Amino acid sequence: MRIRDEFGAVFESERFVAAFAHRGGPSVSPGMLALVTVLQYAERLTDRQAADAVRGRIDWKYALGLQLADAGFDFSVLSEFRDRLIAHGLEQQIWTPSSRSATSGVCCGPAAGPAPTPLTSSPASVT
Repeated sequence: MRIRDEFGAVFESERFVAAFAHRGGPSVSPGMLALVTVLQYAERLTDRQAADAVRGRIDWKYALGLQLADAGFDFSVLSEFRDRLIAHGLEQQIWTPSSRSATSGVCCGPAAGPAPTPLTSSPASVT
């Protein structure tokens, strides 16, 4: 998990402002959800498994800049996030910056392979 050490905050929430309303209660940071989506893809996890990783894995908490006691979020937030990105044409906001870290071996190790494909080909099974 050198991605946070190498790049700091990879995704700024402001990049996704077009897809998220400015009203209502507190929400999960779009920048954090973007990084969760990349980590989820890299590890081939379902939405439920990725949400569990946010709640229970120290390496994910570190990469996301979360406190150890952070409760995470419901897994359904991930599919809603992807739907909003696609609806607003923002899916490339995730894959462009993450491809530089994947090709440098920071995110997933030196054998990471090619950069991820667009969000329309979702990870494993998204349940």
